[in-house]
Amino acid sequence: MKRFTIALSLCTGLAFTAAAAAKKELPPASKKAGLTFDKDIKPIFEKNCFECHGDKKQKGKLRLDTLAFATKGGENGKAFVAGKSADSALVKSVARLVEDDAMPPEGKGKPLTAEQIGLIRAWIDQGAK
Repeated sequence: MKRFTIALSLCTGLAFTAAAAAKKELPPASKKAGLTFDKDIKPIFEKNCFECHGDKKQKGKLRLDTLAFATKGGENGKAFVAGKSADSALVKSVARLVEDDAMPPEGKGKPLTAEQIGLIRAWIDQGAK
């Protein structure tokens, strides 16, 4: 009986660990082609990011209200590199993969949806134009 309890505990623990790990995966990039900053990405940033990263305030010296500023990055370097969304600090932040870097921070706004993150990833992978 003791072995069964230990085995059950291990299986349950592994299941919870797998579920937690699954939550920390990047949503897949959208397959939508021809994404542009002004048409597809800026509206997402405007709704979710401009309060802290717009023309009036730039936390971390990161500004996302124009393509030029978004491409420039902030005090921690580039927010993304065109063509490499999976390595993007911006994507990792909005996907909330690292708790300390989660954007928006807990209590400061609704997290981006998987669809929104997928669009941002696809835009970056397509060259961030």
